[in-house]
Amino acid sequence: MTWQLEETKQKFSQLVRGALDDGPQVMTRRGEEVVGAVSATELQRLTEDKSDCKDYLLSGPDLSALDLERRADLPRDIEP
Repeated sequence: MTWQLEETKQKFSQLVRGALDDGPQVMTRRGEEVVGAVSATELQRLTEDKSDCKDYLLSGPDLSALDLERRADLPRDIEP
């Protein structure tokens, strides 16, 4: 739901109830979205520490058993 900032000041408890029951609430100032309100549970989910790309890649399976050697022979000839 979208709220005008001035209205939010007057009906703060309704804003909180909306964030808990209906999900994120957006507040606008002069028609522009400026602030959002979410439940504490949703905020925690959004800000929890997530692993970075390096940690994700390092957590993959062990590939040492695979034969990853390149062939020594030259590539085939290709006609122009």
